[in-house]
Amino acid sequence: MQGTRPWIMANLSHPSEFVLLGFSSFGELQVLLYGPFLTLYLLAFLGNTIIIIMVIADPRLHTPMYFFLGNFSLLEILVTMTAVPKMLSDLPVPHKLISFAGCMVQFYFYFSLGSTSFLILADMALDRFVAICHPLRYGTLMSWAVCIWLAGAAWAAPFLAMVPTVISRVHLNYCHGNVINHFFCDNAPLLHLSCSDTHLLEFWDFVMALAFVLSSFLVTLISYGYIVTTVLRIPSASSHHKAFSTCGSHLTLVFIGYSSTIFLYVRPGKAHSVEVNKIVALVTSVLTPFLNPFILTFRNEAIKAVLWGAVQRLKGLRKVLQ
Repeated sequence: MQGTRPWIMANLSHPSEFVLLGFSSFGELQVLLYGPFLTLYLLAFLGNTIIIIMVIADPRLHTPMYFFLGNFSLLEILVTMTAVPKMLSDLPVPHKLISFAGCMVQFYFYFSLGSTSFLILADMALDRFVAICHPLRYGTLMSWAVCIWLAGAAWAAPFLAMVPTVISRVHLNYCHGNVINHFFCDNAPLLHLSCSDTHLLEFWDFVMALAFVLSSFLVTLISYGYIVTTVLRIPSASSHHKAFSTCGSHLTLVFIGYSSTIFLYVRPGKAHSVEVNKIVALVTSVLTPFLNPFILTFRNEAIKAVLWGAVQRLKGLRKVLQ
């Protein structure tokens, strides 16, 4: 087999490139995936870009909640850009190669940006907690200085913490070949290629997952525990509906994001199904960024009002031009 496929190298301590299997199990049918995946990627990019533009351009959305929402939409764009374009370019070609340096860069940005997304979700939960549980102090507790500090910490911490993680991957001995059974440089497939002792690295990965994923999830759970308790004390049913409607889209994002990521990464050890992980990673990197703009707008009256106003202005401009 190795004689007929010279690009798959074995017994390498430091390969110059990796082979990404991607969806090679589909054979020639994998080309048919290009159109649907490209469509979802472009729609995800467009939808999240529209949200960012609205948050920046419309004064009605210049609040902490939409500030964090704009950050989250930007992260959705960046996360998909780290993995999906490479996956799309690989679908039509038989030899799916990525350089060693390119693999490490992709690994670094994918996990740094992904961790930042969860910290931003926690920031959004804190914002809703303060708005509903401490409305009279909202302007003080969630000032722009506080919001910028929270967002800055959410961006900086994962990017700094991932540096030693990537350096450790660079110095591993990859003596089990250079074939990654995935469509991007994911953690578990990389560790499978190493003949080094990875127990300490796996423990560090688990600690990182606890630090960024489970800790932010815990902050979100505690925040919504207080929110539910506070809302249920309000006698008015309309107030219940208004309070929960502002949290509905965020809770949906929390459920989708955390359930898939905890399944994929918050488990010690590397002995789990790569094929199942590949499918779940595909959902998180392609499908959910496409769905998120719809989730964010479906139950958010302010965003729907801004969108409707933009549509009406476009209609008016069209009539003037005609």
